[in-house]
Amino acid sequence: MRHFLTLKDFTKEEILEIIDIGLEIKKDLKAGVFKKELEMQTLAMIFEKSSTRTRVSFETGMFQLGGHALFLSNRDIHLGRGEPVKDTARVISSMCDMVMIRTYEHSMIEEFASYSKVPVINGLTDTYHPVQLLADYMTMIEYGIAEDAIVAYIGDGNNMTNSWLMLAAKLGFELRIATPKGYEVDEAVLRDALDIAKESGAIIKVMNDPKEAVCSATVVTTDTWASMGQEEEKEQRIKDFDGFMVDGLTMCLARKDAKFLHCLPAYRGQEVSEELFEDNADIVFSEAENRLHAQKGLMVWLNQHKD
Repeated sequence: MRHFLTLKDFTKEEILEIIDIGLEIKKDLKAGVFKKELEMQTLAMIFEKSSTRTRVSFETGMFQLGGHALFLSNRDIHLGRGEPVKDTARVISSMCDMVMIRTYEHSMIEEFASYSKVPVINGLTDTYHPVQLLADYMTMIEYGIAEDAIVAYIGDGNNMTNSWLMLAAKLGFELRIATPKGYEVDEAVLRDALDIAKESGAIIKVMNDPKEAVCSATVVTTDTWASMGQEEEKEQRIKDFDGFMVDGLTMCLARKDAKFLHCLPAYRGQEVSEELFEDNADIVFSEAENRLHAQKGLMVWLNQHKD
């Protein structure tokens, strides 16, 4: 049995296999073909952090695969209200076939997985957001920008940055990360990525100059400057991230055919300009839709590797 907590735990071949399954399921869906790969199975969805895309994509995906999804918030279960994580894991995994958790501390999902009898999926933690990267790379494949990619990530050294580090390190492409001073990537995650990159041939660069990162890039991506739980820091972060908004002038430094990605929600006038976002709306919302297809591929793959 395999859990999906971070891309670090998966090989290049496994990551691409998951995405390939998702692409095949997407092709079937567009043709009106629904294969009940997870018929009569139940996905427990535990949300300590709310989300538009995560809930809709997992719940819809499970339905389209013939299964059922249960939405469980803090108000619905005893987790965090006195019951130990390990007890909640034992109970839920004895009744459900798979568990998706969107929470704060990565250690919580690790503990849950260690006591779970069924696969556990990381829907987001403060450290990693691996399901988003499956959708991002699926989008890159569909738009023909996956091969020989040079990805520039501009913004906060957060869970998205960590996940891009793992994806680049595993798949072997070039990643440049530009953050303001004081918002650099997690040093432990960076060390892990650099170690993995020695085998894959990935090129990983970290810096504080967004212009340097974007120069000749084929993909430019960013994320909100203040994630959930950082609302009190928002005003200070807006000041600290001055000069890090991705706009038309920024994209002019990238290759002429470069694409812009955003995991959403997007705050126009902060990490991305209104004009640039709308100019790239087609690919950004294709990226958002691919959460559905990539996650279906993931759930089918995990189901195949239960034994």
